[in-house]
Amino acid sequence: MAASAVQQKRIGLAYWMDEVLNQVEMVADGLRSDPVHDLRTALRRCRSLADGLMVLDADPAWKKMRKAGKQLFGSLGELRDSHVLREWIEKLAPEGDPAARVLRDFLNRREQELQIAAVAALQEFDRAKWNNWAHQLPSRAARIPLDSPVFAQLALERWYQARALHCRALRNRTKVAFHDLRIGIKRFRYTVENFLPSLHDRWSADLKELQDALGDVHDLDVLWHTALTIKVFPDSASQLAWRSRVQEERQRCLEKYRGKMVGTDSLWKVWRAGLPKPEHLRTIGFRRLEIWAAFLDPNVRHSRHVADLATQLFDGLADRVPDDKRESCRQILRAAAAMHDVGYAKTNRGHHKASARMIRKLSAPLGWTADEIRTVSLVARYHRGALPSETQKTFSDLPQSKRWTVQFLGGILRFACACDTQQDAKIRRIDVESSTPVLTVRAEGYAQATPLAEHLAAARYLLELADRRPVFILPADPQAA
Repeated sequence: MAASAVQQKRIGLAYWMDEVLNQVEMVADGLRSDPVHDLRTALRRCRSLADGLMVLDADPAWKKMRKAGKQLFGSLGELRDSHVLREWIEKLAPEGDPAARVLRDFLNRREQELQIAAVAALQEFDRAKWNNWAHQLPSRAARIPLDSPVFAQLALERWYQARALHCRALRNRTKVAFHDLRIGIKRFRYTVENFLPSLHDRWSADLKELQDALGDVHDLDVLWHTALTIKVFPDSASQLAWRSRVQEERQRCLEKYRGKMVGTDSLWKVWRAGLPKPEHLRTIGFRRLEIWAAFLDPNVRHSRHVADLATQLFDGLADRVPDDKRESCRQILRAAAAMHDVGYAKTNRGHHKASARMIRKLSAPLGWTADEIRTVSLVARYHRGALPSETQKTFSDLPQSKRWTVQFLGGILRFACACDTQQDAKIRRIDVESSTPVLTVRAEGYAQATPLAEHLAAARYLLELADRRPVFILPADPQAA
């Protein structure tokens, strides 16, 4: 079911960034509980949207926006926590309870301190910068449509993280473990809420209920720790009575969580069934790498054309690669071709080295391994510039078999890049004749005795080294020779 127009508006980054500015004005007028909660909700939405989009878009404005709201969000969070603790005291304490009176007095003093800190954080909050980001960032976010498979894959990563925390919490049963589980469920919920409205329509009620249940567990743990720290209990009987009430309420919340999340029909299975299947992860992971590159690459059309040419050349030489590694090498080559020019976002001179560094820092998307991403970075590194050498540490540290792979794929990419050196797609297609001691490449759109031919003559050398035979380049049409 598609999200309604109102829902679409409320999940948009532009809406929530404007809402932050609106709620800042509301909160400044008295720090009342509801405006504090609404401002924290808007800040949380913006920061969680940035958290997801930073994976796909390396623009530093995302990190700056996320950081800008952190201090204000934290200050208001402590104030909000004191409001929540007060609500729990009213719920758990008998009338006239002396421990409750001490707790209330403590919270009154604490809230005064927190209000001073919150006012200072509000004054330090740079509205002008936030307003600039509100005009700049939504258009970048809009380049990736909601309900995109790459967002579903991101949600699956959050699912795996939360599931691991769930297993740890059930095994350890410590306060820290349940607190970490609450954060894991929250991150999964926010990813679905922000980027997958179709799934959120179906899962929102359960996700909110579970987060609230774990949030109540955390609040009760904080309440009990506070009561013990400031020694509110006049005697052991009062302490035992309070402990009984807190533990009973805490256990009720945990049972609510277990009722939905433990067993053969747990929500873990429901959620996993709605997210990408294992056989689709590698393709989606490649698309994620493409999107990341597209935000940085000054000429995406050129990179895609180079990727097509490199793939055609690889397919003609596929028998050089062992069967069990062939598909992996093919995809590594395509990923390197898609990302080989991202370094231009950092520098013009030596951009190939910058590209390699940027790719190497990427977290491997699901379906890909960290070792494959490192190989992609090296293949992209050698699309131009110095040849692979024993004097280069990143290359010399590789095992011998991996060195050949980098040379071979790097040679293919270097040749494919040279085919489009003017970025005009003049060479439209490549065919390979590799059954003889000479590797013959027939290029549609190629003409001999031209500057391009001279450039290709130099660019083929790395491929010749890896393939151990000379490369002849001919026009696809014999009459053009």
